[in-house]
Amino acid sequence: MGVALGSSARAWRLGGMLGMYRYKEFAMANRKGLMLAAAICALGSFAVIFPAHATDDDGAARAERWKALQQAIFGDRKVHDGGGVIELDAPSRALDAALVPIGLHLTGDMPIKAVYLVIDNNPSPLAAHITFGPKADPRSMKLRVRVNEYTFMHAIAETQDGKLYVTEKFVKAAGGCSAPAGSDDQEALKDIGRMKLKLLGDFAAGKPIQAQLMIRHPNFNGMQMNQITRYYTPPRFIRSTEVTYEDSEVFHLESDISLSTDPVIIFGFVPHAKGKLKVAIRDSEDATFGRSFDVPEPAT
Repeated sequence: MGVALGSSARAWRLGGMLGMYRYKEFAMANRKGLMLAAAICALGSFAVIFPAHATDDDGAARAERWKALQQAIFGDRKVHDGGGVIELDAPSRALDAALVPIGLHLTGDMPIKAVYLVIDNNPSPLAAHITFGPKADPRSMKLRVRVNEYTFMHAIAETQDGKLYVTEKFVKAAGGCSAPAGSDDQEALKDIGRMKLKLLGDFAAGKPIQAQLMIRHPNFNGMQMNQITRYYTPPRFIRSTEVTYEDSEVFHLESDISLSTDPVIIFGFVPHAKGKLKVAIRDSEDATFGRSFDVPEPAT
């Protein structure tokens, strides 16, 4: 049976339901994700406290919402200004709200172990949590997200000693969460889990190199209407992506309903010789997808 959403406020209530869905999912399948899932569940309740329409032209309400989100995700931990530590690259006005390009750039020399991306006014605001492994070059990562309405985005870097640094960007985009993955859900699911990888530049042993990972997955979020049945498509989205090089971690990405259809992720890693880059993905249906890519001999 389809779900009818008649207003922006109902969409926000859906965010609370999806948060609970995520909580149950993590509780059953991934104990390590419980704290993250609980935060997302809590964020769903804040959507009711600070509904979308209340923040449209109210800077104070936007600030209050970020304060609430910050408390839900980080508790009482102090969050410092991220100037000189992290930059968030996002368009001031997006061309396509369902494919908003995001760049997360580390600009200082502090050792960073993780980055969070929060899209304040999305139904499930905690869009991504990225942890870096020993083979990572964490200085730059790019991905594409859905944006539900005009919103602040916050990127938070976490240092090895647990300090948090934040930067923000206001993005004008709307309707990205409800934009369909295509005209046909079955067509969108075709070849699900297929992956491609492209190295961006020449490989030199021991030197950082960037790679572009393309993933075939519709990332249904529960807010998209099936263009044939006119019912809302049940959620099915990527919840984790792990990349390793020669069995040593490059990065681990915990994602949610904000990730775009057919994600494209650009990341950096440091290869030392010819080897294999492996990608392991798990989605909200507990389906897993894996692929191994050969990294060639270094350039001479």
